[in-house]
Amino acid sequence: MKVAVSVVMIIILTSCGTVQPLYDWKAYENVSYLYYKQQTPKAEAKLVKNFESMIAKPGGSTHKVPPGIYAEYGYYLLNHNQKEKGLKMMAVEIDLYPESKSFVERIIKQAKK
Repeated sequence: MKVAVSVVMIIILTSCGTVQPLYDWKAYENVSYLYYKQQTPKAEAKLVKNFESMIAKPGGSTHKVPPGIYAEYGYYLLNHNQKEKGLKMMAVEIDLYPESKSFVERIIKQAKK
């Protein structure tokens, strides 16, 4: 009986490890808040750097760029006269997350006007 209890306790204790999040958002929450609050060149540079870092080296358990990041970065690029690159980012968002298609296509349609 003691062996069975010991085995159960070992199983319970070893299954309580940390769970890796699905996506690695890096510093997205902080830098995006700072950018939208202050709109300074320094905050903008941090936001762009964070987007590029998330895209270049996605982490988390999925090793995919978090949903919405390609679209948001694409929208940022569209608003900063980088239409071709912005539209490319939007297309990648649709490829990775097809459920975003109708929303992202509306943004693309507006950008092409």
